[in-house]
Amino acid sequence: MGEGGAGEGQGAAVDEATGFEVGIVVPKLYRGAAAGCGEVENCVARLVRELEDVGLIVERVRGVPAEFIKLSAPMGTLGRVAAEMNMKKLTYIGMELQFEWDQVGAFVRQPDGSLFSWRERFACFRHLIYSIVNKTDSDITLSFDDKEFHWTQNESLLTRLEDEGIVKLVFPLHDEIKRKQLLRSWALKWFDFTWQPIDEIYSYFGTKIAIYFSFLGMYTRWLFFPAVFGLATQLIDFGSLQWLVLPAFFFFVISWAVFFLQFWKRKNSAVLARWGINYSFSEYKTMGNELDPLSFSMADDNVQQRKFGAPKEKSIVQRNEWFGVLLRIRNNAIIVLAIICLQLPFELAYAHLYAITKTEALRYVLTAVYLAAIQYYTRIGGKVSVTLIKYENNQGEQSSADSLVYKVFGLYFMQSYIGLFYHASLHRNIMALRQVLIKRLIVLENLIENSIPYLNYSYKKYRAVQPIQRCKKSLPSCSKKKHEKESPAGKSVRLSTRVEKEYLKPSYTASIGEELEDDFLELTLQFGMIMMFACAFPSIFCFAALNNVTEIRADALKLLVMLKRPAPRDAATIGAWLNIFQFLVVMAICTNCLLLVCLYDEEGKWKIEPGLAAILIMEHALFLIKFGFSHFVPEEPAWVKANRGRYVAQAQNVCSKQLLRSIAKLDAKLE
Repeated sequence: MGEGGAGEGQGAAVDEATGFEVGIVVPKLYRGAAAGCGEVENCVARLVRELEDVGLIVERVRGVPAEFIKLSAPMGTLGRVAAEMNMKKLTYIGMELQFEWDQVGAFVRQPDGSLFSWRERFACFRHLIYSIVNKTDSDITLSFDDKEFHWTQNESLLTRLEDEGIVKLVFPLHDEIKRKQLLRSWALKWFDFTWQPIDEIYSYFGTKIAIYFSFLGMYTRWLFFPAVFGLATQLIDFGSLQWLVLPAFFFFVISWAVFFLQFWKRKNSAVLARWGINYSFSEYKTMGNELDPLSFSMADDNVQQRKFGAPKEKSIVQRNEWFGVLLRIRNNAIIVLAIICLQLPFELAYAHLYAITKTEALRYVLTAVYLAAIQYYTRIGGKVSVTLIKYENNQGEQSSADSLVYKVFGLYFMQSYIGLFYHASLHRNIMALRQVLIKRLIVLENLIENSIPYLNYSYKKYRAVQPIQRCKKSLPSCSKKKHEKESPAGKSVRLSTRVEKEYLKPSYTASIGEELEDDFLELTLQFGMIMMFACAFPSIFCFAALNNVTEIRADALKLLVMLKRPAPRDAATIGAWLNIFQFLVVMAICTNCLLLVCLYDEEGKWKIEPGLAAILIMEHALFLIKFGFSHFVPEEPAWVKANRGRYVAQAQNVCSKQLLRSIAKLDAKLE
């Protein structure tokens, strides 16, 4: 064991403990079967005993829809599990090293002062509960209600209970103290507009959600600049210079988008550096065991074997690489054909019906029906995309997630923009285009998005309570009295505990798949609308800014009140979504040039020939701005780059010493 500072740090860490952060859901028994039948042990009781034996703090809660097992862990238990998992954590010299509990003082703590992040704690919980196995020399017979089954040797107890349908769900629990603090300082703090406690969000929800809200806050703040300019173009008469206003606004918007994406990269790197994620020893982690002194072979024949096997391994890797490329091309072709053959006619039919419908009320009804119907179509397409991803030779989880993002965005791109292109290019009806933008951006999509989680929760709560109420009506009088003791006042069945209310809430998952986040999808679709049709409706940036101010607080309320606490996911950047944002900037240059041609030709300001020439010059100039300005703003602040360089130098020094010692030992052994 370590002495001095490390020992003191360890002693302080031992005193820490988490709240109840994980819940396990099992069916509720209405009769005395908790102890099992005869000599056969009840499986839930055995699970609780095993959980306590591995060091967890367990609390059982008997609710209306089910029984809940709440889990907490002392910090010593989490530290022991982290060491067993060979978890890598950041140290104070900037290197990520394998966690050792007796050297806890060497590892960097989180922004809230805790030793482990939420992602690390949840990983430790899952490792603990799923690593409970039958270590005896024989099978163990367990029971639940009238059902008996065997727990075989070296089998995970929790996995077996899930297979038997006894464990319904394992899910993260909200920490009530921290949840209420975030409600006060974040979700209900409307007067601060875009300000958010990003560090607290990171500590409570993890990297993925914190990065999303950091991006949303910055995006909303930056929207105020084009919103003011766009509103001015609509309200102020510039007289003889009016014909220059829209081209100037167009130049401004493209420049704004380019600088926004560049400054987001800077902010992203700065935020990660503040959380310690950016200081990881990533350059050397990718090399795997090559830097591990123990990985060096101590025998010449092994070295020769690796030497002669290298060309064969290289050919296998290259073949797998190109095979994966061909699979992705095939799957992308399937998605494109599905869009052209199935979705395109549907979208054009809606756009045509909308154009010929005269009554505004009927247009709202038509749009509502369209949005409801397209949800199911797109969900089917998304599930097909998820299935296709499984047959791709993607390198890692992030590569699969990026591939899914591109496919699903293609589906939503067609759904969201084909009607707008129809009005802009074929009909040249700018007023109709503006009305469609308002309906989609502000009214219908926000109503659907914000009402569905509440309706889902209400429906699940109704379904959970109704069987209990029917059961009460059918029980004999003596049983009714017993049941009324469990339900205060005996008047109605109510969800009285926090854990059962959380269980019935919808999960924070996308409707397509766990790899895809609906929030970034929504932001990219909004960004595409306001950018690609900026010249047709400059004040749309005002609507987008107001929408996002509301979106920040509405999403916070959904996360803290209406949804289960999300399982943490590790993501340092917004990933493939950044490429999609940049693609939409390029698309915006093309579509707005087309809109300017339509607008000025319609108003008779330009003839079509000089107008086209001017638009082509403008288009090339904007492409130059897009790709030129991207290099003017460094992607990292200078202090982040300096710190990373210093830490990499320290890491190189440490690894060089390890390698030299290993080579010296190898040389001594060979002599």
